[in-house]
Amino acid sequence: MPDIHSSAIVSPNAILADDVQIGPFSIIDDDVTIGSGSRIHEHVKVARHTTIGSGCELFFGAVVGHVSVDLKYRGGICRTDIGDRTVLREYVTISASSFDGGTTSVGSRCLLMNWSNVAHDCVIGDGVIMANFATLGGHVQIEGNCRIGAHSAFHQFVRVGRGSMSGACSKFVQDLPPYTVADGHPARLRGLNLLGRGTAQSHPMRDVPEESVRRLKQAYRILFRNATNLSVNVARVRDEVEDDAYVSHLLEFIESSKRGVCR
Repeated sequence: MPDIHSSAIVSPNAILADDVQIGPFSIIDDDVTIGSGSRIHEHVKVARHTTIGSGCELFFGAVVGHVSVDLKYRGGICRTDIGDRTVLREYVTISASSFDGGTTSVGSRCLLMNWSNVAHDCVIGDGVIMANFATLGGHVQIEGNCRIGAHSAFHQFVRVGRGSMSGACSKFVQDLPPYTVADGHPARLRGLNLLGRGTAQSHPMRDVPEESVRRLKQAYRILFRNATNLSVNVARVRDEVEDDAYVSHLLEFIESSKRGVCR
């Protein structure tokens, strides 16, 4: 049976795996599912319509799945999903979706450090790390293996490309392209996310082949180191850079942007 502290409040309609641990004064609402091996520490609130995967850990004061503060919220079944082996540190807040049938989702193997905030309808991929006080507005999308710097803030509907990194205290009002680093207020591109790639085991671009890195460097120079219209530069990359899956993803991300990308 789950190990539930006597002071915790757990709905009889919650579904808990047999080895789940619930700490003192935590609250688990109706329609909550918590997977095997997960641990909920003290003073944690898991609101209804929330699914937490296996092997997760939620620390003191975390609040997951609370009702969206978006003014368009009108009730309904608004879900929150947390993937396997994800860790939410102290006072992390994750809002449920703002509309009936929607889902705010955080992927597997993510680490959200203390006081970071994920607003309604955000979608976060696998392997994302958000440092202290990082803040996502509503509908932000973060692809896998990104590093979000402390105190950085993302405007609603901004997208963050795979393998990228945001500098601390940066302000993002446009999309952050894949495999890049941006910093500033507002954020500007500083280069490809390559620093520490050869030594850090957890570096998001550690497994990118050397040939792909060389082509990304070539593409980056064409795309962002001249003042030519970005659509013209994208066409140049397709003409001048050898075909490569990583470069193709970068170009497709840029072309699908609705807010424009950092430059």
